[in-house]
Amino acid sequence: MNFVKITSLFLCFLGVLALDAQSVKQYSYKQFTDNVSVYSRGFNHDETKLLIGCDKSGVYNVHSIELETGEMTQLTDSKNSAQWASGYFPKNDAFLYQGDTEGNEIYHLFMMDEEGNKKELTPDTSSVNRYSFYGFSRDKQSFFVGSTKRTGKLTDVYEVQLDVMELEMLYENSENLSFEEISDNKKYFVLSKPNTTSDNNLYLYDTKTKENKLITEHKGTANYRTSGFSNDSKSLFYTTNEGGEYSYLVRYDIETGKKENFLEEKEASVAYAYTSFNEKYRIVGIDKNAKTTLKIYDVASGKEVKFPNLPEGEIGNVRISESEKLMVFSIQAAKQPSNLYLYDIEKGTCKQLTDNLNPAINADDLVEPEHITFKSFDGLEIPAILYKPQGASADNKVPATLMIHGGPGGQSRMGYSPIAQFLCNHGYAILAVNNRGSSGYGKTFNQADDQRHGEDDLMDCVKSKDYLKSLGYIDMEKVGIMGGSYGGYMTLAALTYQPDEFEVGVDIFGPANWLRTIRNMPPWWESFKHAMYAEMGNPNTADSLRLHKISPLFHADKIKKPLMVLQGANDPRVLQIESDEIVEAVRKNGVPVEYVVFEDEGHGFLKSENEIEGYEAVLKFLDKYLKKK
Repeated sequence: MNFVKITSLFLCFLGVLALDAQSVKQYSYKQFTDNVSVYSRGFNHDETKLLIGCDKSGVYNVHSIELETGEMTQLTDSKNSAQWASGYFPKNDAFLYQGDTEGNEIYHLFMMDEEGNKKELTPDTSSVNRYSFYGFSRDKQSFFVGSTKRTGKLTDVYEVQLDVMELEMLYENSENLSFEEISDNKKYFVLSKPNTTSDNNLYLYDTKTKENKLITEHKGTANYRTSGFSNDSKSLFYTTNEGGEYSYLVRYDIETGKKENFLEEKEASVAYAYTSFNEKYRIVGIDKNAKTTLKIYDVASGKEVKFPNLPEGEIGNVRISESEKLMVFSIQAAKQPSNLYLYDIEKGTCKQLTDNLNPAINADDLVEPEHITFKSFDGLEIPAILYKPQGASADNKVPATLMIHGGPGGQSRMGYSPIAQFLCNHGYAILAVNNRGSSGYGKTFNQADDQRHGEDDLMDCVKSKDYLKSLGYIDMEKVGIMGGSYGGYMTLAALTYQPDEFEVGVDIFGPANWLRTIRNMPPWWESFKHAMYAEMGNPNTADSLRLHKISPLFHADKIKKPLMVLQGANDPRVLQIESDEIVEAVRKNGVPVEYVVFEDEGHGFLKSENEIEGYEAVLKFLDKYLKKK
């Protein structure tokens, strides 16, 4: 399949659009991707360097940052496949990293020594065996790895001694469970068993006695996520929404089995919580209204610690050094991509390590989104994030497109979204709908679309048009819908089952045939398979009737509005045949269809050049079939 061709003239296009009294410069998507994305993976042994992942080269590679000078050095040099930083070795500047092949998600584990010599630690010619890094041991003598090499499906747990560098099995996964955490004394594992996508259990596995103890027996549905053991390995912390709508932090006493509600926030979830190396600080993320705020507590006193001179913005990716003297974190905002900062806890000073907004982009040309809600067909309040183009008004109405997140169960967030800012910069209002089933708004809301996909959640999207109409500045004859992964499915569902509601659709890596998609889940999702059956339906039972009903491929004759489809040839989750078949079926209707296949991508964009090509093509498509309609 040939790529959609975009001329260099269009890629480099810059325009000036007069809106009201303002002059807003328009940018190409390449200029948005010239923003650099980074994440941190911790300090080296003497706390002079930081290991990070960065896509400055056009694909994610491993880099380091000298903390004194801020100098960034690229350490891996992959051109085609992402290389994901895992962490420095405990006693030197050698490091571990993971990589797959062009997005196929078959991850292997590699190391690079201090001289820059690369070695694959998990050589395996199988096309399904994958390996995951689970962290270094506290005694700094080993690290832990998950691998499907025994069965091709179930992930066993291995330990690798640093002086031998060979995998030694610690836990043979015969019960289809997932690894969560290991205690510092290596005696206990926490294992998870998903029952549905919103309900699971935790088990405490004793490596000495081989006992596997259920520690989260409960009624109803509840989600549990580990938040680390105490350093003395006597307590386990986890978050749960058991008995309520939002997650809170629990302390579990391993000897007595007693549970203590440790930390709870009003009408917000404890998204994550963990302690620093010597348990001086507890870092807590609080999730509310599609935004995470940070709280840090002194463990001894239990009181919140206020750090002076912190920059404004949403703080995440927090890592405190082993000495507990330094803290690195990221800050992002809607008009600013994520940047890394170094905070000296003793001195109370903060230093910016990266500046990732392309200097060619003026932040004043971007927009600040608004978190809003609207009523759906049944009165349920649906949250969404609204991006209003500068200059849009009742006298200057603009086209709009819904933007639907992946999942099911994902969430559109208030942070920096290059595609939303790009389209808004080119005159499109964007409404990122967090339809029922989205995470972050409580347990009941998250479960409200179970076995109702393509029905109630789709009607949330349709009813959002009433909200758009109420704004007064939307041209209601020019409203489209787009989304990635599950959002791509929602796009196809909208054009199929509500064929008169949206003027165009853009499907990015979305499934069209749920029977095939669920039957062909990647083998390493074996522990998740039955949870997906519980939410979506089991394609091998009578549920197949409903899955057939909600699969756009089997009803594609109803699609009559222009469609664009983007697909990765190596996608292990949504196979290319899904997109091939829906494109062929819609073309039989005489409907305009544009199809872009990226031969070196999987489920989503990992290469900047492909992302640029894809989203510039999306803009061109929207301009042709929506804006100029």
